[in-house]
Amino acid sequence: MPADTVSVTGWGRTAPTTARLVRPRTYGEAARAVRECGARGGIARGLGRAYGDAAQNAGGAVLDMTGLDRIHTIDVDGGTVLCDAGVSLHRLMEVLLPLGWFVPVTPGTRYVTVGGAIGADIHGKNHHGSGSFTRHVPSFELLTADGEIRTVGHGTPLFDATAGGMGLTGVILTATVRLQPVETAVMRVDTERAVDLDDLMTRLTATDHRYRYSVAWIDLLARGARLGRSVLTRGDHAPLDSLPPRARRHPLAFHPSHLPATPAFVPEGLLGRTTVGLFNELWYRKAPRARTGELQRIPAFFHPLDGVPHWNRVYGRGGFVQYQFVVGHGREETLRRIVRRVSERRCPSFLAVLKRFGEGDPGWLSFPVPGWTLALDLPANLPGLGAFLDELDEEVAGAGGRVYLAKDARLRPELLAAMYPRLGAFRSLRRELDPRGVFTSDLARRLGL
Repeated sequence: MPADTVSVTGWGRTAPTTARLVRPRTYGEAARAVRECGARGGIARGLGRAYGDAAQNAGGAVLDMTGLDRIHTIDVDGGTVLCDAGVSLHRLMEVLLPLGWFVPVTPGTRYVTVGGAIGADIHGKNHHGSGSFTRHVPSFELLTADGEIRTVGHGTPLFDATAGGMGLTGVILTATVRLQPVETAVMRVDTERAVDLDDLMTRLTATDHRYRYSVAWIDLLARGARLGRSVLTRGDHAPLDSLPPRARRHPLAFHPSHLPATPAFVPEGLLGRTTVGLFNELWYRKAPRARTGELQRIPAFFHPLDGVPHWNRVYGRGGFVQYQFVVGHGREETLRRIVRRVSERRCPSFLAVLKRFGEGDPGWLSFPVPGWTLALDLPANLPGLGAFLDELDEEVAGAGGRVYLAKDARLRPELLAAMYPRLGAFRSLRRELDPRGVFTSDLARRLGL
């Protein structure tokens, strides 16, 4: 079984640590890797799209699960797929779209494994109606610390601890996923501008129920009367009869395109206030005031950044922090205050998005709750960034909100219990299931999970 000592980091590239990287190719090899983790334990890793340190394990083992990537069975009539945890959403789209099926939930990248999607309980632009990923998972197989492979069904305590549990209950080996039927690989999209944050929230609240997918890009450098000005994009899967005749010949074709990769070396400070301010101004002005019915391919609508390989390098060697929080309905003033503080501090974020969450799912550490979620990226070398985000954490926790553990790289552990009320139950089940602490990570040690 291949193993190398390597430097491992999250997608934000902020805190690399050294670990023994093991690449199991069979379930037996995965079990052996767990048995041989050693004193520093191990953690499963997929395609490395967790922004922080969730899939790192300093001085221990990291299990690269991408070698377990078989699609076992597809129920074309019932709309389910049984696959290994190392299968990516990209691969599922390649296989399933020609059959008229789509993944039920996808985040902003399709380069996420099914195991990672469960471990982070990922969400997408359709959370307000469809919930997060594990809502669509009837069961999975979990390799636990005692070497047992357990079939874990939806609604059980172990399922709820694993959904959003960041890989700390065991190694997911296979999963069954319910799928979304589609007639085409095309989206029908409506786009409009919102002049400020209140205008945006009003539009989302009034009309989100009409759309399966919705998301808003926000200009976090805009101030004054323009605070929170946004471009709102919403859509649904296009029916076959909405396509032009030529496109109806191959309506389910899925052929993502790619631009040249980002260079390995990018000068520090490239994404400063001036360049991001210029980008934000151009992006807002080029967006239509109101456009309906535009046809877009699935990659363009869901995963525009996937077309730029290694786009995370654009932040330079210092990397970046992706900060995402949620506050509930009735806490809109907290959202306004945070947007105002980010704007007044002139934080250069060009990937800032706002979405509405619907009903949360039962995962004990699952992130979504009904309300508003804002995600923003910030260069990690911004002066005073850590202290500033600590202050935002306090505001979020005080409003009954939480930050997303799959993107976190620096949350203080004393705030975790306020953000995640089921934390005690998670810790208790984990101690019972894994008394020797076989499964651990840099995130787990930092937050005392």
